[in-house]
Amino acid sequence: MYLHLGQSVVVPLREVVGIFDLDNTTASHRTRAFLTRAEREGRVINISEELPRSFVLCRRADGKSLVYLSQLSPATLARRAAEGFPR
Repeated sequence: MYLHLGQSVVVPLREVVGIFDLDNTTASHRTRAFLTRAEREGRVINISEELPRSFVLCRRADGKSLVYLSQLSPATLARRAAEGFPR
């Protein structure tokens, strides 16, 4: 199964570690530090043409982690993941 993150980007559902609300989680200095470090290391992929609303943390089969910034709400992404969208 795959998870559609928006803008024609899909990731294998088995690689998704978590779906996070960007507004709520960036209130924490630890989350901000994590995202800053990931961006500095080139592990952040912005797929949003608008202001991103969520980020999805994925761990690939090779053990590397990637962070996708999405314009879709975390609730929409979570619902898609639960439904196995797209089928």
